[in-house]
Amino acid sequence: MSLLSKSKYLIGLQCPKHLWLSVHDPSRIPEPDESTQYRFSQGHLVGELAKKVFLKGIDVPVEDFSKNLKLSKELLSKRKPLFEAAFMFENLYSRADILNPVNKDEWDIIEVKSGTSVKEPNVDDVAFQNYCYTKSGLKIRKCFLMHINNEFVKNGKIDPNKLFTQTEISDEVKETDVKVSEMLKIMNLKECPSCLIGVHSIKPYECPLKDECWSSLPDDNIFDLYSGGKKCFDLYEKGIESIADIPDDYKLSSNQSIQKECSSGKVHIEKSKIKEFLSTLKYPLYYLDFETYATTIPLYDGLKPYQAIPFQFSLHVDSKKSVKHHSFLSTLGDSRLEFLKALKAVIGPTGSIVAYNQSFEKNILKSLSVMYPSYKDWVDSILDRFVDLLIPFRKFYYYNPKQKGSASIKYVLPAITGKDYSGLDIADGETASLEYMNMIHGPKQTKEEIMKIREDLENYCKLDTEGMVWIVERLGKV
Repeated sequence: MSLLSKSKYLIGLQCPKHLWLSVHDPSRIPEPDESTQYRFSQGHLVGELAKKVFLKGIDVPVEDFSKNLKLSKELLSKRKPLFEAAFMFENLYSRADILNPVNKDEWDIIEVKSGTSVKEPNVDDVAFQNYCYTKSGLKIRKCFLMHINNEFVKNGKIDPNKLFTQTEISDEVKETDVKVSEMLKIMNLKECPSCLIGVHSIKPYECPLKDECWSSLPDDNIFDLYSGGKKCFDLYEKGIESIADIPDDYKLSSNQSIQKECSSGKVHIEKSKIKEFLSTLKYPLYYLDFETYATTIPLYDGLKPYQAIPFQFSLHVDSKKSVKHHSFLSTLGDSRLEFLKALKAVIGPTGSIVAYNQSFEKNILKSLSVMYPSYKDWVDSILDRFVDLLIPFRKFYYYNPKQKGSASIKYVLPAITGKDYSGLDIADGETASLEYMNMIHGPKQTKEEIMKIREDLENYCKLDTEGMVWIVERLGKV
């Protein structure tokens, strides 16, 4: 007998195909990537810390399925908060983060999440639990979501009562009997249900089967439409898959219209706009890029949950006569002050600071100036010098169909220069963050392993700023 657990229930709400495969052919479902695994590990840490809010709580061992069910029933009589208590009704199964006793014989469901607000899937999660526990004979009084307080600032030892906040969601929790019946029917189907491309492929989370289900789309497909949103799905439902096939009378934004015009392979260039943008650059040019990492539970004083910690920068300085490279890669976990000192030492008093999507770097600098007030005047003095290299691509002054509707440097660089990140062992910011965290906070590594990670990080961050140098050079020649 296949059990419908809350995780399978949530899968089924998003995609019946995914639910069926999770029961009948799980090997077809891709393994979670490193980034997803990291989010899981952060969620586990959050769950363990949340238990400390309930000092008299009892952990129900989960290693043995049958024993977990048996102990959960037995421990109800203790009338203490129960962690990981599991209950089963027919072929429905759910395990609670926290069951908190109230009144004489009632319980509150407290679901722990690492987010900073209540989201619809969280309510669906608790609704299934409520259904399963009630059918199992428990009297549920209220339902709560216990989530991260995004205003919390670490100052010494973390007080879980301040890190977490509880939001009652009893009124949002709806009956799930009809949905549960639908899920059970899907699980009992002899063949995998077909599933059309739709919003469910990306919301509330990107489905792990997306690549498989979307593999038949053409290269220049309508889901590459710049800021397409619902428009992409509307076109798909009309039977239109290629950008080139979008009808002339279909309403598109100016950027989307440019994209359609370029679907034949044409490159769109607005020379006067590009020249005007380049004229805002004042030499020497400081091409700057930061790498950061963040944790759900703040590691250091002065940090909020999920606040970015800068650990690396790359800086190419173009004096017109020559280009010089500076780099910084911390050896510390709390690298903020070291980072700030190193950056101040290599940025001169005049010249444009060129960043790609400048708000990221500027926000990091602003947060550092709050933490280290002695640097505030310097930070304030350089913020107005920033120029955002994203602008000519976001505004479609330049557009190459090879960008596939994206203004990201990962797409712009190969489109305009022919160079890309494919030869690097670290080729994106998320991987860079994870590798740095593993190096600093993970299991002990050999000197050779550490040297290899540092080399890979240096090569990646260097290409981000060197790539900006090449892009500006190329824009000057269009």
